[in-house]
Amino acid sequence: MAQINIGKAPGNGAVLPFYAAGAVVFLALTLLMVWSPETFAKHYFTPHLLTMVHLAALGWGTMIIFGAAHQLLPVICERDLYSEKLASFVWYTLTAGMLLLTVNFWTLNVGPMMITGGSLIVISALLYCINVWKTTMICTKYSVQKIYVLSSALWLVATVTMGLLLAINLKYSFFSTSHLEILKLHAHAGFAGWFLQLITGVSTKLVPMFLLGKSTKEYLLKWAFFFQNAGLILFLADGYFLGITARVLVYAFIVLIGIIFWLLYLYDNYRNRLRKRVELLMKHSFLSFVSLVLAVLLLPAVYYAAGYRWIILYGTMLFMGWITSIILGKTFKTLPFIIWNNQYKSLSGKVKVPLPKDLYSERLTVWQWYLFIAAMVVFASGIIAQEIAIIQLGAIFWFAVAVIYNLNVFKIIFHKNKQKL
Repeated sequence: MAQINIGKAPGNGAVLPFYAAGAVVFLALTLLMVWSPETFAKHYFTPHLLTMVHLAALGWGTMIIFGAAHQLLPVICERDLYSEKLASFVWYTLTAGMLLLTVNFWTLNVGPMMITGGSLIVISALLYCINVWKTTMICTKYSVQKIYVLSSALWLVATVTMGLLLAINLKYSFFSTSHLEILKLHAHAGFAGWFLQLITGVSTKLVPMFLLGKSTKEYLLKWAFFFQNAGLILFLADGYFLGITARVLVYAFIVLIGIIFWLLYLYDNYRNRLRKRVELLMKHSFLSFVSLVLAVLLLPAVYYAAGYRWIILYGTMLFMGWITSIILGKTFKTLPFIIWNNQYKSLSGKVKVPLPKDLYSERLTVWQWYLFIAAMVVFASGIIAQEIAIIQLGAIFWFAVAVIYNLNVFKIIFHKNKQKL
């Protein structure tokens, strides 16, 4: 069984606003998908798609990850979070920056407001990075997960800084390289630097905890870290100085090797687990990993095929398949415990208290699971066929997933302790 030593959990103000805002933004994102399905049959550089991509990346993925990271850093580092006040303040800058950025993307209103939004996002990333850095530095015990979390934070700063420069470039053109080429570098710095390395690090701590599994093959994570970073750095350097060519497939293969090493480590934990029954929420993680691998395997079609359907499908597999699936599963493995720990920990053993899983509706997670599968299949089919009606039907399924997710998230957040000593 994995040994669990943790620092003091941060206050709810450093965690819950991120979960709440992320859930609402996910709902808003799916509404826009239903409202504008034709966006997914056009070029990837359009105002509406830019809006939805940044809602998914900042308001959904990054928002939830910030909240979860503040809760999990004490678990990973076995020390208290460096600053709860800093964590709480990041919510304001991230939320304001995300709103300013996406509202101005929707109308493609380039200028001071868009740049201000991008600047607030950069401030958020810097403050988060400082909190991660300080927390990991007071951690005296070596942990490969600590390296992943710190590396991902640095990649986040690099990604959003590049994004701010792109926003400025829309108003005051100064890049000698094509804006669209740098946009591709920006996107993949986020995917392979920020999201991939954060998810790799956190998952290799959480999955063993939830499965009660253990692996002695930590060398797999070291190789995973090397290949993920090597492929990304080579891609960014080559793409910026020499332009994006077919060599991108070589760099994608290098990153894929890093992904495989990571998944092999998780499989070894699964194979050596004590908890034989795999819960439904853990199956979301499996689908998440499948979506990631499928997305990487799509890259030859993205590069060589005419049109834009494959690049739209590639982004969908990453945002809605990989990132969304892992959030849908992990939210209900972490958020209930946060509320339970705050309301019932002091009562445990003294009076009868509910379990963390009693704070949300398991029936709704079953509906969430099946609707998620339907949404992925229908939406992807519509993109491949370039049929607006099918894309819209898939978007309706996504909206249903978001409604169920919101009902369960706010059921947990607004849970009231009725137990008394």
